[in-house]
Amino acid sequence: MREPAPTGNDSSGFDFEIVPETDQSFENALAKARSGERLSVDDGVELITTGTERAEIDPVRKEQVLEAADRRRAAVVGEDVTFVANLNNNVTTACNTGCLFCNFKDTAHQFEADYDGEHAGFTKTPAESRAIVEDALDMGIYEVTSVSGLHPAFALDAEHREILAAHEDPASTVDYKPPEAYETDPGTYVEQLRAMSVGGVHLHSMTPEEAQHARRGTEWSYEDVYRTLRSAGLDSAPGTAAEILVEEVREVICPGKISTDEWVAAIEGAVDAGLDVTSTMMYGHVENEAHRVHHLKVLRDLQDRTGAITEFVPLSFVHENTPLFERGVVAGGATDAEDELLVAVARLFLDNVENVQSSWVKYGNAKGLKLLNCGANDFMGTILSEEITTRAGGSYGEFRSFSEYVEMVSAIGRRPVERSTDYRTRRPIDVDAAVHGPRLGPRADGSPLLDRPGGERTGPAYADD
Repeated sequence: MREPAPTGNDSSGFDFEIVPETDQSFENALAKARSGERLSVDDGVELITTGTERAEIDPVRKEQVLEAADRRRAAVVGEDVTFVANLNNNVTTACNTGCLFCNFKDTAHQFEADYDGEHAGFTKTPAESRAIVEDALDMGIYEVTSVSGLHPAFALDAEHREILAAHEDPASTVDYKPPEAYETDPGTYVEQLRAMSVGGVHLHSMTPEEAQHARRGTEWSYEDVYRTLRSAGLDSAPGTAAEILVEEVREVICPGKISTDEWVAAIEGAVDAGLDVTSTMMYGHVENEAHRVHHLKVLRDLQDRTGAITEFVPLSFVHENTPLFERGVVAGGATDAEDELLVAVARLFLDNVENVQSSWVKYGNAKGLKLLNCGANDFMGTILSEEITTRAGGSYGEFRSFSEYVEMVSAIGRRPVERSTDYRTRRPIDVDAAVHGPRLGPRADGSPLLDRPGGERTGPAYADD
C-alpha cells in the first residue's frame, strides 16, 4: 500500500474507500501512455503518483510523465496556444448551498429587504447585466461566462415561479422566496440570459447545479430546462460544479450540492438540448490521487457517450478564505508537482477531449506557462471580471490583455492563437503587429481591449466589482 504523500493536503485523516493502490506498475503505465494506448484507472493512478510503491512524488518519473503528455499534446493539437476574449458576469453571490470550498457566495438571507447588517455580496438585475455585456462588446469581447449563486428568488421563468410559490412553505421545501422579499430582484434565468445574449455574443452559462435549481420543485427534465434556456440565448454550458465527481469526497466538501449522477444527467441534458459543454475538476483539498483519476474516468465515459465536451479545465483549489481552510480541514492547496501531474495525466487519460486548459487566474503567469509544457494547450481568456477566485483569496489578477498573451506565449516558443468559445474558429496572432486585440468579436476591430493608464483597470465592465 502506498503511504500518503506529503502533498499540499494530507487526506489520510478521512476514511475513504477509494485509495491510491494498484496492481499495475509505473513502468507499464508509462509505456502505455507513450504508445497512445487507452489508460485504465490503475494506469492513471500510477502516473499521477509516480508509482504507488513510493511515498513521495519521484522527480525523475514526474518528468517522464510530463514529457509523455507534452508529446501527446503536440501530436493532438500542435504548437498553438489558444485563448478567448471573454467577460465574466456573475449575476449574484446569494446562495444557501453551504459548500465548504467556496467563499464566493453569501447566505441568501443577507440579501432580504429587511436585513439590517452589511455584506460584500451583490445581485444584478437583468438590465444591469445587459449594460455590462453591451459595454464589453464595444471593447471587443465575444464570450460572456456567467456562473452565479443559487438565489432563492431565481426560477427558470414565470411559470416556474408560480409552481414554486404554490408549494407549502416554499422557503424550506424548495428554497424559494418571492423577489419582493429581496432588496434586488434577480429576475428569472430566462430573463437574465436574454439580457446577456445581445449583439452576437456567445453566452456560456448555467452549470449543472444552476440547472437543478432551475427545475427544482418540478418534474421537468434537464433537457427541458436547457432547451428553454437555449431558446433564451444560451450557446453552451459550463461543466463546473463538478469539484471531484466521487461521492465520498462530495460528502465532505459539498454535502448539500448536486450529486455525481445528477451532474452527469444535467450535462447529458444540455447535450441533448443541442449545446456544447465543458468539463472541470477542482482538486487539491481533501481528495487523494485516486479520486482525481476516478473523476477523469467519469468525464471520459461521458465524452464517449456524447462527444460534446470541448475542453477540460483543471481548477487548483485556492484555499485562503474558504471554510475548509478556516476550520482547519485543509492546510493548503496542491503543490506545484501535483498541478503539473494533474494536467499531464489529464492529457494522457482524456484521449477523447482535445483541449486542456492552463489557468493564469489559478496558477499565475510562470506556472501557467509551465503547464503549457505539461500537456495543456489553452491559456484561458481575458476575463474582464473574475470574482470567484478573487473572493477565495486568489492573487493573480482579473484581466489579461492580448499583448500580454502574445508576449508570454511567444516566450515559450509557441504560437498565440485567438479562438472562439467552441474552438471551431481560430485566428493566429501576428506577433509583430504594433498593437494586439481581438478580431473575432462582433464589434472587435483589433484594438486593445482596455486602455489602462497607470496600470489601473478602467471601463464600465468593472462597475459591479
